[in-house]
Amino acid sequence: MGNAKVLELHGLTKHFGGVRAVDGVDLTVASGEILGLIGPNGSGKSTIVNLICGLFPLTAGRVLFGGADISELPPHTRVALGITRTFQNIRLFGQLTVWQNLWVAQNSGEQRKQNFLPRWLGGSKGARAEIDRMLEFFDLGHKRDELAGNLAFGEQRRLEFARALAARPALLLLDEPAAGMNAEEIEQLDSRIRKMRQNGVTVLLIEHHMELVMSVADRIAVLNFGQKIAEGTASAVQSNPVVRDAYLGTTTGA
Repeated sequence: MGNAKVLELHGLTKHFGGVRAVDGVDLTVASGEILGLIGPNGSGKSTIVNLICGLFPLTAGRVLFGGADISELPPHTRVALGITRTFQNIRLFGQLTVWQNLWVAQNSGEQRKQNFLPRWLGGSKGARAEIDRMLEFFDLGHKRDELAGNLAFGEQRRLEFARALAARPALLLLDEPAAGMNAEEIEQLDSRIRKMRQNGVTVLLIEHHMELVMSVADRIAVLNFGQKIAEGTASAVQSNPVVRDAYLGTTTGA
């Protein structure tokens, strides 16, 4: 795992009216790291993802990516810089094929000089081979010509994961990727996240499935009521009484 900081959140704050959804969060993700972000429902996890991606404007604080301040950049620029994500609710191009979904994603992550039509009709052999490798990695090769909207739920989950990777991200934000998966699919997800890291992708994993987070994450940060209440290894977080209180509701108002 590298020491360079891929992502830095400084005093990250987002208010919706009188609600402090995210309240002064400091967080760093190092190059090659898998950082788990956990917390009860409504703790601010998905809001942080949306702030990193630029979908919400910041109330206060800064977002740094590779040392550069990207706090004011629009979402598409952040994708071009190397930040991609998955969503809690699957968002595929249902009327495009599986292969076409990956092609669109692959091209969204690059600044290409070619015009759209030549790329669509031809495209480089290398780029097409890369899509084929991605399909095999996610066990979707036999579905390449199927419409994405016709896939089973688990297949759609894998396709969304593949689509996020097709943009060649430096940082991948996984927003509850295990939602709706069975035990076998979660085990495969664990393996794929590890392999992605081996291929140089840094991962921020937001997840309710504790076994997955504890298994795959190098470090874990815990949110409650929009604030970071703990950070450390899986064992340190599991034994932290503040974390147990937040999840079990054993303190007043938790």
